[in-house]
Amino acid sequence: MNYSTTLMLLLAAFSVQAVVKAPVPVWNNVATATREVEGFQMVGEFLSNSGGTAIQANLLNDGDFLVATYQGGLPGDGWDQTAILSEKLKSAALAALLKGHTKTERQSPTLGKPAPANAILAFPADFTKVKDGLLLAGGKTTKDLGSFHMHLEFMQPFKPGRNPSNQDRGNSGIYIFNNYEIQIIDSFALDLDAKNNAIELESINKQWCGALYKKKTPDIHMAYPPLRWQTYDIDFTAPVMDGDEKIENARITLRHNGVLIHDDVELETGTGNGAKKKQLAKGPIYFQNHGNPVVFRNVWATELK
Repeated sequence: MNYSTTLMLLLAAFSVQAVVKAPVPVWNNVATATREVEGFQMVGEFLSNSGGTAIQANLLNDGDFLVATYQGGLPGDGWDQTAILSEKLKSAALAALLKGHTKTERQSPTLGKPAPANAILAFPADFTKVKDGLLLAGGKTTKDLGSFHMHLEFMQPFKPGRNPSNQDRGNSGIYIFNNYEIQIIDSFALDLDAKNNAIELESINKQWCGALYKKKTPDIHMAYPPLRWQTYDIDFTAPVMDGDEKIENARITLRHNGVLIHDDVELETGTGNGAKKKQLAKGPIYFQNHGNPVVFRNVWATELK
């Protein structure tokens, strides 16, 4: 091998290495994020000490914050449904805005709800990919279900190297029968009115937390900040099949952190890529793995009649 060939091979190898991107940092617990990420303590929800307003703040990939100010209180807890003020603020400006506000840590009213005696799924026995008491993204039920009520709790990681609405920021999902997806992603502090956001969006609002993926936005955006336990309570009516023919559509009702966000929605097809798949009367529940360490716990279901 001559000198020129060797040099070309070395340059090619160097070029390949140069384009390999380092993984985006991700934090899995509050203590580590507090210690290692500047500004993490300003991520969250804040209530005015004098009443009347509430603030959500989420960290962006450039070190600024996406800030949403609500009148009356927080979504699902006092907000009067008037227009949300969406701003992109430097940390100093946010710190000044938060004077006179107190951080609040909301908890879903169904968090920790125990499985009843007639549960048809037991946790962790009826699930794959369970480690240290947590169901990992990529797991699924080991049993097929028909119509069901399901309670589950999930936690998204903190991934400030991606902006809210980026589909790599804490992405997972609940995929029913491999047909119908309820989206899980860190879209905290975004306004569902897509035009009323202070940052450039990287996905549509039908891809944000609580959405029926690419089919319907939630009626209210109940996303909590990352690294907080959240709940979904799902009532799913399976489609009625006569052989290969569907004679009744599936339907879904969903409560996110205790608040109704989808009310008996009819599903003529699956959602997203699931719309291309054959609909089923029974099937497993998948907890999607999109390369983000989303975890689940206290997952159980009862038969829905």
